[in-house]
Amino acid sequence: MTARAAELRDRGADVITLSQGEPDFDTPSAMCEAAIRAIRDGQTKYTAIAGIKPLREAIRESLRRDHGLDYGIDQITVGCGAKQVVFNALFASLDPGDEVVIPTPCWVSYPDMVALAGGKPVLVACDELHGFKLQSEALKKAITPRTKWLMLNSPCNPTGAVYSRSDLLALAAVLREHVQVHVLSDDIYEKLTYDADFATMAAVAPDLYERTLTVNGVSKADAMTGWRVGYGAGPLALIKAMNLIQSQTSSHTSSISQYAALEALSGRRDHIKEFVRAFFERRDLVVAKLNQATGLACRVPDGAFYVFPSCAGVIGKRTPDGKVIESDTDFAMYLLDAFAVAVVPGSGFMASPYIRISYASSLEELTRACDRIIAACATLS
Repeated sequence: MTARAAELRDRGADVITLSQGEPDFDTPSAMCEAAIRAIRDGQTKYTAIAGIKPLREAIRESLRRDHGLDYGIDQITVGCGAKQVVFNALFASLDPGDEVVIPTPCWVSYPDMVALAGGKPVLVACDELHGFKLQSEALKKAITPRTKWLMLNSPCNPTGAVYSRSDLLALAAVLREHVQVHVLSDDIYEKLTYDADFATMAAVAPDLYERTLTVNGVSKADAMTGWRVGYGAGPLALIKAMNLIQSQTSSHTSSISQYAALEALSGRRDHIKEFVRAFFERRDLVVAKLNQATGLACRVPDGAFYVFPSCAGVIGKRTPDGKVIESDTDFAMYLLDAFAVAVVPGSGFMASPYIRISYASSLEELTRACDRIIAACATLS
């Protein structure tokens, strides 16, 4: 959708893109200055595969300070974004036919990552009635003797759902009965919560510490998507295997980016409060606007910077030229081609009929986009 929007924009269309998963804020100046200093200081050579020691020490301290989690420096690895860390973990641990439980709606890359690593994605639909969150009974039914991982993303892309402490404790009770199952906790949106407190599995269930890989990074909270720095903390044997894989692929992420991330994790990070305040205001605007659109129903997300409205009410309706909206993809394409608003169909996240809308844009742009969506829905009959 982003590529199609760019193509239309190149043709002169006034396209509003709400499909990208990145903050619209600039990287804070402290991180930029740290990168410049690193260049001037000659920090432009190869680094350790797992990342520079000062950065891993900063990650260690961050996990200890924020969640009471204690990891040795060798239990921490740095990759080219959280995405590579997740892939390395799957590639390091899955044998052919091993199963990975993935609650859906889920981030688009999860199932393909599992498949590329030789595993079998087991998709478990999570109903909007339960806030799009995996329930313990559903997890229990999904686990088999071949299950190797449960993947949890909280706050979630695309729904913005946040797993509470009690939510995680209910899932942990199931996992205790299946010692072969590990937890991959993707916490990349950790700092972006609004109406719920963040919790992570290794802290909530200390007895699962040795079976949990905690993944995070600086992309979302520090507006550093393009710098490509993510990290993972977990069992020593797993981290060693992940480092071995990384040594034969990317080697390590950019040395310059690592020094910028070091500044982010060891600095004050006062910008996060401003980011959260802005996202909170934008979220409420978008939810209120979308719920005015005929055929859409939008719940209030607790975290991240996405809304995930149902478009079930427009399925089966016709556009002014007589085309039937048969799916969320049809609806998303109609919004783009006829009203120049780019969103992402829920089918990409294994959930239909929904659309994902990023509110990482200015209030003015979001208002214009939502007004166009309201107008688009009004044209359907």
